This record gives sequence, C-alpha cells and structure tokens, in this order.
Amino acid sequence: MESSTNQPALRRELGLVQATALAITDMVGIGPYITIPLLLATMGGPQAMLGWLVGAVLAFCDGLVWAELGAALPKAGGSYNYLREAYGPHSMGRWLSFLMVWQIIFSAPLSVASGSIGFANYLHYLVPGLSSWEIRAVAAAFPLLLVALLYRRIGAIGNLSVVLAAGVLIGGLWIAVSGVFHLSAARLMDFPAGAFHLDMVFWVGLGHATLYALYDYFGYYNVCYLAEEIRDPGRVIPRAILFSILCVALLYIMMTVAFLSVIPWREAIQSQYIASRYIEILFGAAAGKAMTILLLWIAFSSVFSLLLGYSRIPYAAAVDGNFFPAFARLHPKGNFPHVSLITLGVIASLFSLGRLSEVIGSLIATRVLIQYLPQTVGFFMLRFREPDLVRPFRMWLYPVPGIISICGWAYILSTAAARSMIFAVVVFGVGTAAYVMRARVRREWPFVTA
Repeated sequence: MESSTNQPALRRELGLVQATALAITDMVGIGPYITIPLLLATMGGPQAMLGWLVGAVLAFCDGLVWAELGAALPKAGGSYNYLREAYGPHSMGRWLSFLMVWQIIFSAPLSVASGSIGFANYLHYLVPGLSSWEIRAVAAAFPLLLVALLYRRIGAIGNLSVVLAAGVLIGGLWIAVSGVFHLSAARLMDFPAGAFHLDMVFWVGLGHATLYALYDYFGYYNVCYLAEEIRDPGRVIPRAILFSILCVALLYIMMTVAFLSVIPWREAIQSQYIASRYIEILFGAAAGKAMTILLLWIAFSSVFSLLLGYSRIPYAAAVDGNFFPAFARLHPKGNFPHVSLITLGVIASLFSLGRLSEVIGSLIATRVLIQYLPQTVGFFMLRFREPDLVRPFRMWLYPVPGIISICGWAYILSTAAARSMIFAVVVFGVGTAAYVMRARVRREWPFVTA
C-alpha cells in the first residue's frame, strides 16, 4: 500500500458562505417550480400546503441528525462514514455503507435527472417549437454539460456557487415579494368539501404531499459530502444545514401562498409552467419569459450543486476500500474525484430520458429506505456506542428530533406509490447481493468476524 503522504488530498477551501450557498442551490433548484402543481393535486386543494409544514418539520429534525454527525465525523462521503461508524466498520456498518454508496449510483443520477427534466420542460416554454424528442435530448445532454463545467478544482467551484445562489434567491424572492401585494385569503381558504376529513384518503394524500415537499427540501445535507473541503467543519456544517432549511422552508411557503393568491388552485393543478404563468399574469408576457430564463438558471445551479456533492461519495468509499478502486482516483492537477464525477454524469444522462413523476417517486423511496432511515437509527446507536466521541455540535432537545425523524421516514415509506417502493426494494436487494458476493471473495463480514 502506498504511503498516505503520497496520496493527493482534498483541499479545504469552502467557508460558511460558500457551504450555505451550495446547500441552498441544491435545495431550491427547479423543484418547487415543477412540483407545486403535483403537491396540490395530492390532496385536491390548498390544504396540501400542510405538506410543506410537515416536510419542513421532518427536514429540520433530520437536519439536526446530519448536523451532529457531520460535525463529529467531518469526512468526505457523508452518510457513508456515518453508517460505517454507527453500525461498526467491520460488521453491519460495512454492508450498510456499501449499500449506501450502491444506491447513490442510482439515486444521485435520479436526483440530477429530475433537475435536468425540469430544465428541459421550462426551455420548452421558452422555445415552444421544440418537439418531444428534442426536449428529451436536451434533458439527456444537460448532465454531460455539467460534468464539463465541474471538471476543475473546488476553490473555483465554491466561488461560483455564490453567484449561482444569487440567481436562485432572486427567482424565489421575485415570486414571494410580488405575492405580498396580491394576497387573497379567499383563494387561500378555498378548500373543497371534506378537505380536512381525517380518513385514510387524507393521510395518504398528506404523505404524498410531504414526499413532494421533501423532494424540494432535500439537499440541506449536501455540505456533509464535502466535509473534507470545508474549513472549520465542526462550526460550518451545522450552521449551513440549519440556516439553509429555515430559509428555504420560509421561501417555499411564501411562494405557494403567492401562486395560489393569483392563480386559482384548480387552474394551478393543471399548470405545467406555474411560475412563468404567475409572472405573466402580474407583469405581462415579457416578464413571464424573463422568469423562465431565470428558472433555467436556477435549474442549472441546483443540478450543478447536486452533481458536485454526490461525486464525492463513491470516492470516499473507494478510498476506504469498500467500493471499486477506480473511484478513488483524483484528477492529477485539480485533485477532484473525476472518475466518480464522470460516472454519475453519464448515468444521470440516461435517467433524464424518463418521466418526472417516476423519477421523483423512485428517488425518495430509495433514499429513505436505504439511507435516511438506517442513518437516523444509526445516530442513536453511535450515541450509545461512542459516548466520548468529540461532538462539536449536539442535537437540540435530544432525542426528540431523532424520534420524529424515524417516525416521519416510516410514514413516507408507508404512503409511497407501489412502483416507487418496488424500485427501492430492487435496488436494496441487488445491492445486498452484490455486497454478499464481494464479501465472500474478500472474506469480509459476515463471512469472517472482526
């Protein structure tokens, strides 16, 4: 084995501003502009806004889990390291950490693909002459363009993230602030008959609404994947996570209130371009096109951040000897994981040819089943197994947020669409089979004891 002194190292060049900017661009993205109509449709009315609130509570509680783990274990790879340490690096932790990286090979490209599809759809609004085949081609080409732009050292990317975040905030604030002057309580309270009848239909609908909300909130943890490239991670990571969740939750609620105050919810449910339509109603057709251009910028920003963060996970696992060795390679000049970056970008290009609703559903179910739920359970295990571990940040009101997270993730899985759950279970099963075959050859757990 080569000496560690000869191994290229990641560079710590990201501060609080850059880390928070990356988290916000990852969270906001094109998501709310394409999912708000879907969210409203889950419950058939403005009562679906409860999904934003339930999702925000779950995201904040889960954010506290990530904040403690990220500050205590500031290594590239995020959940990979947390699962390995929580369940034991030479026992179940080796299987679960491998499985986490395995699912990233599917879920990360799905996440990137959802942003790419959103970009292509809004481009169609701006260029209505595009055929359906051309729209799909744009979506598939988009991740490859991002790979080319990310093919450089992290310092330059961190500075660029601040510029990209500015575009994200301008778009959201334009909608939210303009809505202040057009608030309509009558439209916001225009609930259909039986909207709050607490039967099974209500709870399943709320689960679906929360799923879409979580899709839009996801990304607050992205800074944990870049932990080895962040200065003072014990202080920066928790602040970046919690601040980004609070800012984005407020922004989403304000945006939805603004949309429904101007566009009746029955019309909003049918809208493919709700943000462009909203601005067009208030300021005219030219402004609607300007908003669409800004949304393309936002889609670009979010997918840029996603691909950046997720490319570090297979790298971390490979360096640890728990994934394919090729992913451990760093670019000889820029010191970034170029093999991982290219691989995820190519797979994302293929997934971008799929349907948006299926991409989102499969993404959330897979992440919750294989990553978020086991990680939250592992959070408690690590507390008991290593009470003396240095924790620069500790969960507020422990253990309540962790318990809420576990219950929330179970609720999301229980209300997910059957097709999404099947996809998640298949990824879990095939990944486990791949681990077992690999572990047998390498004589690792469970075939030998530590």
